[in-house]
Amino acid sequence: MQEKNNIVLIGMPGAGKSTVGVVAAKRLGYRFLDSDLVIQERYDKLLHELIEEHGIEGFWQIENDVNASLDAQRTVIATGGSAIYGAEAMEHLRKIGTVVYLKLSYEEIAERLGDLNARGVTLHPGQTLLDLYEERVPLYEKYAHRTVDCSGKTLRQIAEEVSAL
Repeated sequence: MQEKNNIVLIGMPGAGKSTVGVVAAKRLGYRFLDSDLVIQERYDKLLHELIEEHGIEGFWQIENDVNASLDAQRTVIATGGSAIYGAEAMEHLRKIGTVVYLKLSYEEIAERLGDLNARGVTLHPGQTLLDLYEERVPLYEKYAHRTVDCSGKTLRQIAEEVSAL
């Protein structure tokens, strides 16, 4: 059983997982891994291309398989916003690291996001961002070991909090 020395960031798209992850990794002297980039590398396609080709559930399965196979030490791992739909992956990530939910209000997420399709956000037809937010928040809360409230905080403040966990 590998040591639990990773930090795994979960949260809505636009919550700052990748940005905070890079800064926290530098502060800790850890590596940084973006699971969305691992998916794109393994499949040699962009996220939105995978979603178009495999559908939302198919993409979630790909994401689950990739996240469940991550093997890292002393790494800050930024996951995609939909990682929480993969129970197998989330159990694996909870075993290899401390899962940290970067929490932002719906209003702040909506303000940050812009074009959802360009970001590879998986919305079902007719589903709004608010629907998605309300569906995912209980899952982020379920899997998180810790929650960092990011409202009104700078990137540096959030990275400091994550690094101190």
